[in-house]
Amino acid sequence: MSRLAPIVLFVLLAATPAAAQSAPDLRGTWKGESEAIIWGKPMQHHPPAGKTDQARLVNVALTLKIEMQDGRRFSATLSSPKASEKLVGIISRTGTIFMADDDGTDYASLLGPDRMEICHLRGTRETRNAGCAEFTRQP
Repeated sequence: MSRLAPIVLFVLLAATPAAAQSAPDLRGTWKGESEAIIWGKPMQHHPPAGKTDQARLVNVALTLKIEMQDGRRFSATLSSPKASEKLVGIISRTGTIFMADDDGTDYASLLGPDRMEICHLRGTRETRNAGCAEFTRQP
């Protein structure tokens, strides 16, 4: 019996990297609502801001449509009632999801097979934006 233990351990360790490299299928339509804090000029999805030097709390309904995925790489469209933008993304081997759009960077995590949280950061001379949204994949 003790001779089998090293063989079993080797088989388990050898199988682990292959399992860790498989990417989840993200394709489909995801809906959520962002909770953001913005200072300065609003971003394209946010309502216009009056003259103020204060940070504002903003909530916006969002739809993410992931149309194409090849392994860890994917492309999508993010839309709100005000705007729509294309983005590209990749799933890291640790499971973190990174996305780039025309005005910043997004970081995401799967919370379950049909739930994902996406956080967006942007900092420029005119604006500072930090926001997160929990998305649910639609049937």
